[in-house]
Parts: sequence; C-alpha cells; structure tokens
Amino acid sequence: MLGSRSVKSESDSWIPSAFAWWEVASLRRLKASIWMMLCVSLAVEPARAQDEMRAPATPALDAVGDPFDPYRGMEADGRIPKVDKSAFVSDPDNWRYVPEGRIKPGNLFERFLVSSFVTPLVFANSDIGTGVGLALTDIDFRKQRRREFLGGFFSYTTEGQQSYVLLWRRWLKHLDLPEGGILQEERSFVRAGGGYRKTLTRRFFGIGPSTKERDETSFTDEVVFLDVGLSISLDSVEALGPYSDALSDFVIDVGLLGEGHWLAGGRVSGVPSTNDPLAAGGFPGLFAESDGIGLGWFRAGARWDTRDSQTNAYRGSAIGLGVDAALAQSKGRVGAIYTIFGDKVFPVWPIFHDGGSEAEEHPPTDALALHFLSSVSSGDLPFFDRPTLGGIWHLRGFVPGRFRDDAIWTAAAEYRFWVIPRGFTVWRHIRIERIGAAVFYEVGGVGADAAQLFHETVRQSYGVSARATVERTAIFRADFGFSSEGLNFSAGFGLAF
Repeated sequence: MLGSRSVKSESDSWIPSAFAWWEVASLRRLKASIWMMLCVSLAVEPARAQDEMRAPATPALDAVGDPFDPYRGMEADGRIPKVDKSAFVSDPDNWRYVPEGRIKPGNLFERFLVSSFVTPLVFANSDIGTGVGLALTDIDFRKQRRREFLGGFFSYTTEGQQSYVLLWRRWLKHLDLPEGGILQEERSFVRAGGGYRKTLTRRFFGIGPSTKERDETSFTDEVVFLDVGLSISLDSVEALGPYSDALSDFVIDVGLLGEGHWLAGGRVSGVPSTNDPLAAGGFPGLFAESDGIGLGWFRAGARWDTRDSQTNAYRGSAIGLGVDAALAQSKGRVGAIYTIFGDKVFPVWPIFHDGGSEAEEHPPTDALALHFLSSVSSGDLPFFDRPTLGGIWHLRGFVPGRFRDDAIWTAAAEYRFWVIPRGFTVWRHIRIERIGAAVFYEVGGVGADAAQLFHETVRQSYGVSARATVERTAIFRADFGFSSEGLNFSAGFGLAF
C-alpha cells in the first residue's frame, strides 16, 4: 500500500472509495453518466485513501439555539488563521489543524450536515439499470472530536448491480488544543472494512501491450471482502528512542485482505462476455481459471514522505515501495505485485488569486505535481488482479483495465490551479471551500516483465479536470481524459496522485 491507495488496481476499487467510480470510454457514453456524476458530487466519501471524507466548513448556528459557534477558530470567508503547532508537537509540518467550528457536539442527528451525513443516491445507466443508494457517514463516530470515522454505503440497481460496504478508521495521533480545535496527524491510523459488491461491467481486453480496442469483453465480478490495516509514521514508535524524530517522515503501511470472487457474464452494451468462446484471445480459459477463487493478501509498504498533505499536497516529495502478496489462494497458487513510486509537488506562482498569506493554516496554492510508478507481478494471479493501466488512476484517457500485463510503468505531470480560492456557502452548514481545475499529461506502457517495458509501445493521454473541495482533505474531481481511443470521463473523490 502506497500513500492513501493500494498497489492493487481494478479489483480494489472498493478500498479507496466505497462508491463505484463511474467511467465512460467515449462520448456516446458520456451523456448517460452525467446524472450519476451530479449525484456523486453531492456525497462525501471516505478516503483512496482513502482520506477523502471530511466535514463541510463554516456551518451556521443551530436552529434550536445551540451555543455552538460555527466560526470559532476561523473567519467568515473560510480563512483559517494559523496556530503555532510547534508549541504542541515536534514535527508540526505533519499535523493538520481543525478549528473548533468544525467540531460540533451532540448526537448523530444534532451534528447533521456538520460531521454526520445521510446522502441518498439516484443514478441510471443502460448497462446497469436504474439504481438507488444511501450513504450513512459519521466523521465524528462515538463523539471523539473527529478522531474516528464510520461509514456505511449501500446501493442496488434494477439489473442487480449492488454494493453493501462498511468502513471504519481511527487516527492514532490526535491532540486537543487548549484554545479549541484539534491537531491530527494524517499518516498514522488503523482501519477496517468489509462488505459485498456485485459489479456487472468489469472490462477486459486481454493480456499484453498489443491488445486492440475491438478486443473488449466484459464480465460480472461478485466480491465478498474483509480488509484490516495499519499506517504509522516512525516517530510514533517509542522503541526507536532518540532516532524517532529523525525518522518522522518515514511511514510504514501493513494490512491483510481476504476476498472471494465469483464471475459471470458481463453487461457492457455491444461487446461479448469475457467467457464467450467466440471472443478474441481465448478469454474463456482465463475466465474459468479465475472464477470462484478466494485470495488472502498480505500487504506492506514503506515510503519517505515530506508532502504537506497526504491527499492534497502543495509541496514536498515522496518515494516508496510496496508489495501485495496473495500468499493464500483457494486454487493453490501464490503470486505477488511489487511496486515502486515517486512523487514531487512544487508550489507555483498563482494566476487567479494572490496565494493567501503565511498567517493562514491552509492558503490557496497552485502547484505542479510529477508522478512515476512501476509495478511488476510474479507467480500466479487471477487475470483481473494483474497490473493495469487506464481508468481513474493511470492513463486517464483510456477506460479502466484497458492495458494489462505482468509489468507496467506510468509517469504523469499535472498543473493544478484554483480559480475561486475562497469558495462560498451553499446552504446552512454546507460550504464549498474552493474551486479549481487542472491540466494533465500521462505516458505509460505494459509488458511481460520489467525488461520488456523498454521495448513496448508507449501510450499517452492528456486532459483537463475540474476540482472542488469542502476542505483540504475532501477534494472532488471530474476528469476528461483524451487518448488515441477517444474520450474517457471519470468522477469521484481524491487526486490521482
């Protein structure tokens, strides 16, 4: 696990986000997905991370006269004055300040639209039918001043696509300030999740760098899963003694994941099912090998991380490595995915705003972000778990799972800028913190092994993205990616890197 998202790719879509990531391969599919995007944009999800869920800023006074002050610790336009974190912690750059105005007392209903949410969903697509869903989220679960999160996410469509997921997280480094508000270190937490999902529209084009768009097939993936994990910065480890401060930017991630997959024919319009014997590439054989499989994953990662945020960085760098090892498989196989990555983020001169001031906790900052990642698999893995390019994370101009093999690499550059740096109040407690955009360019490729990556075709995509935040760690994006195969649209919470 690297940063806030897993090394695994397509089959792990439930880990960074409890909702489905709706994506379309071309302009003809875009129209049917616009309504879904609007519905998702009203919801707040947990983090890829998985830190993508936080309370809206600047709530109004309670209608029944609650003395809670929604502006305590912040200004009416959304500015948050900086506090002297160094007076309380030894590594202030790694802690996030949350003002008292965002920590409303009371039960789940009294905190509604401040730190608890009930969000209905309605969506429609020709491949999955008409669906309804509900998100129940509490970012101050058990009233511990935003130290714990619990979310339940449920949806069902007329064609039988469904999802029932519970996610929990508890931050390990959390400090109450004497003048109000809290400090929270984003990188140290424990988490757990589990549930059931049935996705009707998984896409598969075959294995290797030379697959064609016309090779597309689809399959239904029915999954039951249970996931537990721990992320911790080494300054939390008392056994390191005087060395802990020197290693405060070093982060370890470990986790266990158990999952079972049952496959069936897919529902993508106009393409055959992956188990169709008439489909190109001999896919029925791969399908049969992967149907009804149970996997037990051990996951570990380590990174050196100086970024000023784990989910929406404006400066800093990160370099790391990780392994996802399927050491227990019901069909007697063993396989693993090994990943290395590097990120660098530079603040740049603002265009549409003045950049705020040093006296702010979170001033609007434009940034240039660079990213590199490479994954190599070994042993035996189901076809849907092999490294992949395309979709929400890598090569966004292609559909999810477009290129797949035993090795991948990708590099990206993204220029991120804010257009409305102070935001506005939508209604009562709901406030948009800021609105921005981004342009991006990505390259990548797949191969049979790491050495073969140097000899295969380099794919490229580029695009534009709309961005909005309700606070720094809750950023919504809508990406329009272009490639040699047309337009791919995707929408959801969290940055690609």
